[in-house]
Amino acid sequence: MRVVVAPDKFKGTLDAAGVADALAAGWRRGAPGADVETVPVADGGDGTLDALTAALGAAVHPAKVTGPLGEQVEAEYAIADTPDGRVAIVEMARASGLSLVPASRRDPLGATTRGTGELIKAALNHQPSRVLVCIGGSATNDGGAGMAQALGVRLLDEDGLELPPGGASLERLATVDVRGLDQALRGVDVVVASDVDNPLTGPHGAAAVYGPQKGADPDDVALLDRALGHCAAVVHRDLGLDLREVPGAGAAGGLGGGLVAFLGAKLRPGFDLVAELLGLGKRLEAADLAVTGEGRYDAQSERGKAAWGVLRLAREAGTPSVLVAGQIEDGVEPPADRVLSLEDRVGLAACMADPRRALEDAAEDLARERG
Repeated sequence: MRVVVAPDKFKGTLDAAGVADALAAGWRRGAPGADVETVPVADGGDGTLDALTAALGAAVHPAKVTGPLGEQVEAEYAIADTPDGRVAIVEMARASGLSLVPASRRDPLGATTRGTGELIKAALNHQPSRVLVCIGGSATNDGGAGMAQALGVRLLDEDGLELPPGGASLERLATVDVRGLDQALRGVDVVVASDVDNPLTGPHGAAAVYGPQKGADPDDVALLDRALGHCAAVVHRDLGLDLREVPGAGAAGGLGGGLVAFLGAKLRPGFDLVAELLGLGKRLEAADLAVTGEGRYDAQSERGKAAWGVLRLAREAGTPSVLVAGQIEDGVEPPADRVLSLEDRVGLAACMADPRRALEDAAEDLARERG
């Protein structure tokens, strides 16, 4: 039997590669003759860099960049040589992520994506033909302003002065000047992997939906939404692009829209892009069984998350599938041929205490069950 093990991370416990290794080890114990291939996956959010690095054999490079609050942080990007050319992989959460900011210091009005731009700039030194920017888990709501400024775009107020960091300052934006954009971007395809399709502004926009988790109170949300709307109007006037019509422009505090406006990026559903890079569809077509998993499978999983994507591709390939999840939300029915909840099997405490053992034991039993 040929088994493709393609899980996402179990957030807070194991990354996708760790989950894949545990499931594969358990499966081999239960079915020693099985041909088991591990393909860690992700959906464009935090963890995508690790998943693609493991699967593509990419080289990881360190970089010191500006963190969300202006301090220096240690970050990483990756370079992979693929049959379609050299790909640079940048995960914005490494430079501008919410995990870098203690809850007591969250600053949705002033946090910046400058470090993400600095990571892109560092990656361009390797002369990639494509830059993949994975967005999600951001501490920012600046519409990608800091990212753009790091790459040479000038965002000026009425006095011709550069805007300071943060989304709040976008309300003072008077002029967008892209003449200084880094020449290393010429001829490079910039592709954005995102796991959400929120618009830039409005009740489903960047500020309203994600601002509160970054520390924004109702007044902050109103200010940020207004500032992003004003930024979009100036971009429309100066660059001829209407960000209000771009699905996903609100991803990562508007970074999705900023990458489109300032770098000419293309927005793609994160899982689809990752699956394409990994050749996952063809791998599943050649398999007898697909095994996937994530920490919590819920209603949001079926809006483009990685485990759901694997199950969808398996169904399209006509390959039976198994889902192993830490928890499964009541009332949600995953489109898998076999579903296993570790919470139901061993209890949440045991699962959190030793997730690798819980996954190995579950996979071993599933392998024996299938004969």
